[in-house]
Amino acid sequence: MSVQPAQSVRRDPTAWQLAPVPPSGDLAAAEAFCRDVASRHYENFTVATRLVPRRLRQHLANVYAYARWSDDLVDEAASPAEAARDLAAWRQGLEECFVGRPGHPVYVALAETVRQTGLTIEPFAHLLDAFEEDRAFDAAGVAVRYADRDELVAYCRRSADPVGRIVLALEGCQDAAALAMSDCICTALQLVNFWQDVRRDRLAGRVYLPRDDMCRHGVTEAMLDAQRAPLPLRALLREEVGWAREQFNAGEPLLGVAPPVLRPAIGMFLAGGRAVADAIERVGYDTLVRRPTVGKWTKLRLATRAWWSLQFTPHTAGGGLT
Repeated sequence: MSVQPAQSVRRDPTAWQLAPVPPSGDLAAAEAFCRDVASRHYENFTVATRLVPRRLRQHLANVYAYARWSDDLVDEAASPAEAARDLAAWRQGLEECFVGRPGHPVYVALAETVRQTGLTIEPFAHLLDAFEEDRAFDAAGVAVRYADRDELVAYCRRSADPVGRIVLALEGCQDAAALAMSDCICTALQLVNFWQDVRRDRLAGRVYLPRDDMCRHGVTEAMLDAQRAPLPLRALLREEVGWAREQFNAGEPLLGVAPPVLRPAIGMFLAGGRAVADAIERVGYDTLVRRPTVGKWTKLRLATRAWWSLQFTPHTAGGGLT
């Protein structure tokens, strides 16, 4: 585990800062750009792609680049009004991509994934719905965003769960039970990211802690501006991390029913999410003074363990639910 002083955390570079954006229409250049964005921005991507067949790696890069660019349009906009304009144009580009008329290089690459795999537009549109939700809260100046856990989970269904559903769909998995397990894992990953980034989100004017949980623990917004987390906030985060762990546990059976080629990567993300929860616990649930992270070598060890353990897991008949 490594930690960073929360006050020194800087914003990540945007998708368009990570690599030169190629001219539209060149598929090879568009795919290379998506690979660059994914590998340079997201360390887990490089590790995870070693756990899936080569034929899926470009598709995963295309999906990641789409999600990263979409998120950056809101987080890095000069104003909510600019974000609204950019998101509207980006959504129009998504619709054109799915009818075979991609314009932006990310959409040129994504259109090829759609052509080869038959992905549908719905989960991609749901991601944009979540980013629009963040933009609307920013425009209204709303800090504490969700009244209770049900509302926060509903946000995660748009902001996180679609990614897991897209990955399963790459292998043709549409089983309702498998999708529900995937949703649990993706929601849990989003939750531990929130609890890891309480300080970073607060500095951006965003609070994802449920309002009723804050009230029950006596946590005020002012406490989120302290140099160290007061005891009530630590108690709240202990409870929220426990909730995330419950979601990981609910999603774990996916390892037995997902398409076999995806299971090692799923196992790595499951273990990685739990490792973040452990890291938060080890800093005493004070993510105001320190942002707990999982180091590169720990991630590699988790990936190796996920791959190795699943080599001896019997596949379900037919290679997983579809």
